[in-house]
Amino acid sequence: MKLFLINFLIVGCLWSTSIFAQDETVYPPFETLTLIDNHTTLNPYKGSINIEIQHRFAPIASISDLFGIYGSANTRMAVDYGVTDKIMVGFGTTRKNSVQDLEWKISLLQQTESNKMPVSVSYVGNAVLNASSSTNFGPPSEFKFAHRLSYMNQIIVSRKFGEKIGVQIAPTFIWLNAVEQGFHNANFSIYSGLRAQVLGFHAIILEYEQPLNTAENVDIYPNLSFGVEIGTSTHSFRVFVANYNALVKNYDVVYNTNDPFSLDYQFGFNISIRF
Repeated sequence: MKLFLINFLIVGCLWSTSIFAQDETVYPPFETLTLIDNHTTLNPYKGSINIEIQHRFAPIASISDLFGIYGSANTRMAVDYGVTDKIMVGFGTTRKNSVQDLEWKISLLQQTESNKMPVSVSYVGNAVLNASSSTNFGPPSEFKFAHRLSYMNQIIVSRKFGEKIGVQIAPTFIWLNAVEQGFHNANFSIYSGLRAQVLGFHAIILEYEQPLNTAENVDIYPNLSFGVEIGTSTHSFRVFVANYNALVKNYDVVYNTNDPFSLDYQFGFNISIRF
């Protein structure tokens, strides 16, 4: 609960900072609220709604399950709402571990065409509830509701180069109230993303996230995903491969044991719909 209150104090401080940004023509580095699984610096307009569907198939293993397509899949559905042009709130639900997440994003700075402001900066946070069986949290006699909760705070810095290339980088802090043995409550990572427009609204997309923690007796690997984005003025469809499948950053960063250099990947697709 203390961490939840701290998150909202951070939100208040960052929002008050953002009001000092000067109005000028904005030069958005990205066209969607998320690149693959990570948020971008883009926010929905005031009063608009964004629906996000994320689907991850089973690991690519053999032809018997059509390389994971017929295997056990994980899905997340989310709705994000533009409170103002610079403040977003959203809610998501994920099949694996019955994860429910409340997320928010605040646009602090926006890149301008004049380059007077050379980058866009946004703060993203979440509060996540793992609603799976209490037996997943250790001995029943020691279980507390707080063990289900985790939190994420992230500062995203992005820049658009010319008309085709958008890049971003984000230091990330994740706190889990309860972790598996050998893992850490406090976790840090560095994320980077790339979008290269190739034809109309279509683009090549790439995400890489390097965890800065280690775990006892388990190798933790970076998150790597890459694919293509097919877009229209109101829809975005992304097809890709990724070496992680929790779909919520709080778990993807902390528990990814799939080596990206050993072809431990799953096919996935995301659909974004803007209203």
